[in-house]
Amino acid sequence: MTASPVPSALATDQIHGLLHRLTVIDVRTPGEYASGHLPGALNIPLDQVRRALPDIRHAAGRGDVLVVCASGGRSQNACALLTEQGIPAATLTGGTAAWAAAGHDLHRPAPRARATWAMERQVRFTAGTLVLLGLALGLLVHPALQLVSAATAGGLVFSALTDTCGMAALLAGLPHNRPRPADLDATLTALRSG
Repeated sequence: MTASPVPSALATDQIHGLLHRLTVIDVRTPGEYASGHLPGALNIPLDQVRRALPDIRHAAGRGDVLVVCASGGRSQNACALLTEQGIPAATLTGGTAAWAAAGHDLHRPAPRARATWAMERQVRFTAGTLVLLGLALGLLVHPALQLVSAATAGGLVFSALTDTCGMAALLAGLPHNRPRPADLDATLTALRSG
């Protein structure tokens, strides 16, 4: 481990000049990562972090680890997991959105990579679609089908109160949000080799 571990949360101006010295792990889905990420960031989706623990531990032994996501929520969850495992890590306050808003460049991989919507946008689209569908079916088919809208609204309230999102977890499992096994293996190899 490093002699002086990084604080648990860092602002964009704190890391801009140090980015080349950090191991940056982006825990967004592969599609989100392909839409633009911090230069040098390695993609390990949040649901794959446990699998990558030995390699992240190895990278942390060489230097500080910075975990990023779109806005900071998923990276905080990843940092908590890493801390539980004795791996010091920090999160980027505000995520890649704050990085881009500060005027810093985002790296976009070669055109072969598939870009998808950010997870927050996917959740908003899916929730909105479910609400509209429930209302339409309730009017056209049977009023009880409006419960689809009510259940979606309840899920959104629960998500806000608990700062979790079951819908995001479900959407992350869709094929367009999953890493290709070869891509994840290449990322883990990069973590080991430094």
